[in-house]
Amino acid sequence: MEARGLFRLEERGGIWWFVDPQGHLFLSKGVNHCSFIGDGNPKTGRRPYHESVRARYGSEEAWAEATVQRLKEWGFNTVGGWSSPSLFSMMPYTIIVNWFLMEDLGADEWLRGDFPDVFSSDYEERVEKAVAAHCLPRKDDPLLVGYFTDNELHWGPDWRSPDHLLDRYLFQFPQGSPGHQEAIAFLKQRGRDGERIRDEGKERADENLTLEDRQAFLGVVARRYFSLWHKAIRAVDPHHLILGCRFAGLRAPEVILMEMIPFVDAVSVQWYGWSENFPIAALQKIHEITGKPVILSEFSFIAEDSGQPNKKRAVEPVPTQKDRASHYRTLVKTLMSLPFAVGFHWFEWADDPPDGDYFGEDCNYGLVTTSDEPYQDLIEEVKAVNQWVDRWHQERTSECRQ
Repeated sequence: MEARGLFRLEERGGIWWFVDPQGHLFLSKGVNHCSFIGDGNPKTGRRPYHESVRARYGSEEAWAEATVQRLKEWGFNTVGGWSSPSLFSMMPYTIIVNWFLMEDLGADEWLRGDFPDVFSSDYEERVEKAVAAHCLPRKDDPLLVGYFTDNELHWGPDWRSPDHLLDRYLFQFPQGSPGHQEAIAFLKQRGRDGERIRDEGKERADENLTLEDRQAFLGVVARRYFSLWHKAIRAVDPHHLILGCRFAGLRAPEVILMEMIPFVDAVSVQWYGWSENFPIAALQKIHEITGKPVILSEFSFIAEDSGQPNKKRAVEPVPTQKDRASHYRTLVKTLMSLPFAVGFHWFEWADDPPDGDYFGEDCNYGLVTTSDEPYQDLIEEVKAVNQWVDRWHQERTSECRQ
């Protein structure tokens, strides 16, 4: 197709694709957290993967060259989120802009399921600061596929907290704060006394707030969030793709999807579960509502034969690396039978520290061990699958339409 110098998204014959800067059709086959530093345990201060590769390669530059060579040999073409910038000059890549902002705030907020006051000038300033630092320098970079704005925001009840955003803004934000005032004004428009509801307390929230209240306010927050990020990014980078906010576990309520339509180029989702239960219908619904292509920005499988504890995990372990390989094939092939799917990013490059990372995770998510050794049974299947993905996307989606 036409070469335009940067990545873009286009629908061709009913099938969605990335188009690379040279005009070639492109599906993003990525790996998250390809990091020279690797994960560390906050109690011991040790980073086992970093210790291994520092001893093995001697420098980050040597590690980066070897890692890119491996990624390409294994059929990957994108460096995913949380990866070392030393890789970005050698291979297409994505970044999660707000993760830099999260580093400023501390990851405890993410663990608790906190949600920012998107109506505050302080939040807007921090968004602009993050965008200026991490988008502006990349505005002409042909290897940048696009930006994710966030990772697994707490849009509503999930594993971290049962709170709805209306409840959080009303009961937990300081009285008089912009977010609190927005919640009060929202309820007033609906003929409700928000201050009285707040005074009666969170314990009576289910009596005083309806599901319709909560869903409608979710739309108000979503419009502010997506429009704010879009405005900030487009002010410094008019052309690179905005790839969504990486919804956790496909937790993407319809009201959010409707509000994000003008402000994103794609919808990004995460999935941790058995490949046979991959939620095709949910993905189809997302595409039907938004009209946007979808990228699976995280998925993974872990195995019991890895030697990793696998205690703090997002997915149940399978017995062996061959089982991981089988699940990889099934999920990728299923995903790429969807004409609106434009890529997938595996989580992650290296295993967690056996004694746990900052989040306590100690799993066999890696393509390689903490000693930088590949899981060969998995890798052989990954190589075989990745070389067929583009053909499957073209042929199988054509079959689906017949």
